[in-house]
Amino acid sequence: MQLVAAMSRLGTETAFDVLARATRLAQAGRPIVNLGIGQPDFPTPPNVVEAAVRALRDGHHGYTPANGILPLREAVARDVLRRRGVEVHPDRIVIVPGGKVTMFFAILMFGEPGAEIMYPDPGFPIYRSMIEFTGATPVPIALHENKGFAFSADEVLGRIGPRTRLVILNSPANPTGGVVPKQELDRLVAGLRDYPEVAVLSDEIYARMCYDGVPHATMLAYPELADRLILLDGWSKTYAMTGWRIGYGIWPERLAPLATRLAINCHSCVHAATQWAAIEALEGPQDAVDRMVAEFDRRRRFIVDQLNALEGFRCVMPGGAFYAFPNIAATGFRAQELQDSLLEEAGVAVIAGTSFGIYGEGYLRFSYAASIEAIAEAIERIRRFLAAHPRRRP
Repeated sequence: MQLVAAMSRLGTETAFDVLARATRLAQAGRPIVNLGIGQPDFPTPPNVVEAAVRALRDGHHGYTPANGILPLREAVARDVLRRRGVEVHPDRIVIVPGGKVTMFFAILMFGEPGAEIMYPDPGFPIYRSMIEFTGATPVPIALHENKGFAFSADEVLGRIGPRTRLVILNSPANPTGGVVPKQELDRLVAGLRDYPEVAVLSDEIYARMCYDGVPHATMLAYPELADRLILLDGWSKTYAMTGWRIGYGIWPERLAPLATRLAINCHSCVHAATQWAAIEALEGPQDAVDRMVAEFDRRRRFIVDQLNALEGFRCVMPGGAFYAFPNIAATGFRAQELQDSLLEEAGVAVIAGTSFGIYGEGYLRFSYAASIEAIAEAIERIRRFLAAHPRRRP
């Protein structure tokens, strides 16, 4: 068989590889503490589950419109107005099976040989994977530890060129937990006025997970971008619905029909009962979300304190999501080496920063979507591992 060359450029998400290795070790009897996977350790709220069961009993078993049922798109529009303060017509909303689909469609629309697409680095690995798959050139946007893993707007604007088609943003961010300050977004948007042909994809899947009283700064708040902004959000993280596979994109008016056409060609539609459950998630009680975020905040403070007490570790306080991204350069280990050693020898699953881009060397990603007890056990195992393998740089 002769496959298209693009298949050789398609990457993966290392967190799933580490999860598979950790699972095999656990099945072999090894006690593994998994801080690798980015998945809430909370159940989907019971009212959401019941809404799906009710939908199935009510006969919602068939195809739905490719862009999602109207009641759900209307519920999303109400939620966007309530939480982001922006009115969005339901026709601009496309319901898709998970957050990745919106980024997949957006990159397909703008990526081709000769084009450039900018993306955050360290960043979610599928950004670069999909950019390379389309044949476009990936241009990394450096996220700086000394800025809390935010970017410099001036640096971003300075790298936009005649071939730039799309700029991808992610705040709060995976893998760093970084939050881009609103002032930096203001400067970026002001500078983008000089590049009206450049589109923006804003991945805001962690929008409900901002800490320290800092409100989420949404790119929807900039009306001057309305005709070229694609917003990505969904239910996976906020409502602990990762396995339900449901997300949405808000598209410029002229791109929404194209996203819908891609949906028709790709997956036809999203599971009907899941869409009714998603309505309940948005419009039902939010207590479960509030409790989950409050617990993540407690774990965030705990894990950062514990990481900073480890020899050779340095960790800034993440402003959002549920990830810590400590600098481990002073341990003397490279990121991939330490990731593998911690899993095989200490039974702790974490992800090397290099899994998230060229600027990820010298870092590890820890997911604190795990109990305080699990985090404490992982830190103690790492402490013992480092004591047994002293490799600090002079």
